[in-house]
Amino acid sequence: MIVSVNFGEPDFEAQTEEFHMLAQGAGAEIVDTIICKRARPDAKLYVGTGKAQEIALAVQANDIELVLFNHNLTPAQQRNIEREIKVRVVDRVALILDIFALRAQSHEGKLQVELAQLQHLVTRLTRMWTHLERQRGGIGMRGPGEAQLEMDKRIIADKVRMLKERLGKLQKQRQTQRRSRARGGAFSVSLVGYTNAGKSTVFNALTAADVYAADQLFATLDTTTRKVWIEGAGSVVVSDTVGFIRELPHMLIAAFRATLEETIHADLLLHVVDAASPQRDEQIAEVDKVLEEIGAADIPRILVFNKIDLTHLEPGVERDERGTISRVFVSATERLGFDALRGAIVEASQAEPVVVSSIDNDDPRFRTQSPSVSPAADARS
Repeated sequence: MIVSVNFGEPDFEAQTEEFHMLAQGAGAEIVDTIICKRARPDAKLYVGTGKAQEIALAVQANDIELVLFNHNLTPAQQRNIEREIKVRVVDRVALILDIFALRAQSHEGKLQVELAQLQHLVTRLTRMWTHLERQRGGIGMRGPGEAQLEMDKRIIADKVRMLKERLGKLQKQRQTQRRSRARGGAFSVSLVGYTNAGKSTVFNALTAADVYAADQLFATLDTTTRKVWIEGAGSVVVSDTVGFIRELPHMLIAAFRATLEETIHADLLLHVVDAASPQRDEQIAEVDKVLEEIGAADIPRILVFNKIDLTHLEPGVERDERGTISRVFVSATERLGFDALRGAIVEASQAEPVVVSSIDNDDPRFRTQSPSVSPAADARS
């Protein structure tokens, strides 16, 4: 069962539909969906006592095994709801973590997901030992439940420390690889965007690679890098990165920081947008929010409107009032508009970036550089 609470958001239906896709991507069979309206979350049960009782009755009537909340619950709220409805409850953060664990393929990706899961778990330990006694008092008066909690926290802290050390070594390896590419004078491009916008398909079309791509959220998690030759820009290093989503858990952003550094150190970001999505403006804003959080807001970017075969848009480029490219329109599945995209990359490799804080699509992404400054100097800056 999926539970979704409407707090008056204008895109509530789109959020609920997206959560359905997340649940199906995790392998859930959705039997029922309960939607309610509230002005604010209930401090104890999130949905309130009456709605919690309604959920409990529906769980019994439909033989539900799992209730998925399209929201982030506090440990206390999750514990209280589970006591009320008598089945396991999974919130939005835990579901996204589960999908990441399911999709991670590389050694680094698995380490990053495990680190995020442990950091999430340590906040939820209090609900796992409610069956054990917890006495209060001085020496010799603590119950076995309290001792078990402390032991678990120490075990998790040791595991987190070990994972951070191993990820730190992998991060140093990435830094070495980036320095090697920088010495070779390669222009670096990273693909970013909302999950399921078609980044991996664009990457495959641009680099002739065979990265896994599917019509599902978070189809690929591991960063893939390929070097291609583009006439006019020379050797270009293109990286496909993990997709973003609204309310992406902070522990995931922290755990995937090493992977996302490919984005931070890029010379150009290709922000892939699902042109057929009615929520594309909101998705652009969410991606910009995450880019700012990881320190990539100052990197020049081009908006790449993908899936134009599902719209009335035509392949090509759109320029701003200064004559620089602001958008490129492509269809990755139909291989349309990629000559224009390569031309945009060439122009960007010879341009001086102008950083803009707004997500207004008409704002410039770069300003033409004077001929006296070389692309290598631009990369170093």
